[in-house]
Amino acid sequence: MTVLPDDGLSLAAEFPDATHEQWQRLVEGVLRKSGKEASGEAAEDALSTRLEDGLTTRPLYTAPSDGTAPDTGFPGSAPFVRGGRPEGTTATGWDVRQRLTGTDPQRTNEAALADLENGVTSLWLTVGEGGIPLDGLARALDGVYLDLAPVALDAGAQYAGAARALLDLYAERSVAPEAVRASLGADPLGHEARTGQPLDQDAAVELAREAAAGLPGVRTLTVDALPYHEAGGSAAEELGLSLATGVAYLRALSAGGLSVEAALGQIEFRYAATADQFLTIAKFRAARRLWARIAEASGAPEAGAQLQHAVTSPVMMTRRDPWVNMLRTTVACMAAGVAGADSVTVLPFDNELGLPDAFARRIARNTSTILLEESHLARVIDPAGGSYYVERLTDELAHAAWEFFRTVEKAGGMAAALRSGLVAERLAATWAERSRKLAKRREPITGVSEFPLLSEKPVVREPAPAAPTGGLPRVRRDEAYEALRARSDAHLAATGARPRIFLAALGPAAAHTARATFASNLFQAGGVESVHDPVSVDAATAGAAYAASGADGMAVLCSSEALYEEQAEAVAGALRAAGATTVFLAGRPGTAEASVDEYVFAGCDAVAVLSSVLDRMGVPA
Repeated sequence: MTVLPDDGLSLAAEFPDATHEQWQRLVEGVLRKSGKEASGEAAEDALSTRLEDGLTTRPLYTAPSDGTAPDTGFPGSAPFVRGGRPEGTTATGWDVRQRLTGTDPQRTNEAALADLENGVTSLWLTVGEGGIPLDGLARALDGVYLDLAPVALDAGAQYAGAARALLDLYAERSVAPEAVRASLGADPLGHEARTGQPLDQDAAVELAREAAAGLPGVRTLTVDALPYHEAGGSAAEELGLSLATGVAYLRALSAGGLSVEAALGQIEFRYAATADQFLTIAKFRAARRLWARIAEASGAPEAGAQLQHAVTSPVMMTRRDPWVNMLRTTVACMAAGVAGADSVTVLPFDNELGLPDAFARRIARNTSTILLEESHLARVIDPAGGSYYVERLTDELAHAAWEFFRTVEKAGGMAAALRSGLVAERLAATWAERSRKLAKRREPITGVSEFPLLSEKPVVREPAPAAPTGGLPRVRRDEAYEALRARSDAHLAATGARPRIFLAALGPAAAHTARATFASNLFQAGGVESVHDPVSVDAATAGAAYAASGADGMAVLCSSEALYEEQAEAVAGALRAAGATTVFLAGRPGTAEASVDEYVFAGCDAVAVLSSVLDRMGVPA
């Protein structure tokens, strides 16, 4: 018997290694078949994707040509890219932190106990205005084993009173100081970003001194980056502003008498996790590296392990077809866990509709349970580490975030940047650019801008407490389409029917199916029902079919370029004779120009088209 040497690739040893240039030539051939002429780097660029922050996702990643790469270190040691603890989350998994946003202490208590009995390991409570009253905190936590279940507070301007109420509760229940595990949630700058109202930091410094002196498991300050994410900020902007906020808190704590090491130990960071799994993984890894750099510059490099709380992005959540949110939050939770987040909050799929019901809360907590217990994601530390793509994206994102952080510092620091409008203007510009992509469906929203279901029954929930306002705006990916769908809903309620457009499909299915599907999705994204009956029409049948469709003055031709040249003029004439005031063509401008009024195509401004269509159909705004 012949025993092959155990070198892993011995069977391929006689074959020469493929080169980058050979791969590019293969790409050139593929592009040529699709009608694009590009060679070398240009061919590779044609397959690249532009991201925010000036970043680009390349189609192929290989080892750095100079043989060097950023030092990612080891888990639990600077620069902490691979995790803040040597053991990562391999022992117990990440902390499954459930959010509780109700105002009734009794109902909050019932939800908290149910969560803790079914997989949740810590609680995140909204306290004070818009949440549980301070004097109801004890009732909300009745029956909770406070020495086992950490508590995180979100109390806005009332952070000092809420923190004191929680610490008093630990004392009343005889929890030993070394057993207290809590995040007091003081975030004066985050509150100012939310409300536009400055908030004194002295109480936070005093609480931090108390915690540093005798409560080793307590973090006083939370750098919450969600206000910047929810205002439309990019990943690098979210990171840069979190750094600027963290540095502001470090300065305040140091001025208040804490050592750098003690001050670093008083801060927790909160970031959004999105369904863009690779960008989320890179963001959490880059955040640890950047904060480690701050700690190093402050003279405490080994104390720079960033404690991270991941929250699935509210911006990505939709109000229409909210069931799809389960998939979005699953991917986001997975990415945050893979990235090494210490605690993860999965927002319930109905979070944007009001107070989540028991079923939604169960699905949210079970998302982490499945990923931990069945997918075993926590068994390996930094499983994405070593991927050329992830490492390069982490590095590029860290550099982009650092540059923005420096911009904020040059402007006088975080408080000054908020008050001068620098932060708001920067985030607004980023969101405006992203909104253009959403409007053109370059960034698809499944169930909303792609594959909407007009017949879905609305999911109704009890209204949630009003969120703080007055500062940075809160944006949602679905907001433009939601406004269009709301117009359609109102029209349905008033007339008993949705606005309708007639799809005039020409020729056999092979000729019209793709464009008919495209047009149907596009118009339904704005709440306009597409009528496609009969399956195919011609000049002789189009008028009668249109008249029977109940369409509101609109029709769209759907077919191949060849059939447009043969039939578009005649069919468009028949549609106009039957009462159509506007005839669209599904395809690029320039096709059958004399026959049609407007065009719809991949990359057109769908929101503008749909808004105009509803206006002309007489649907009130």
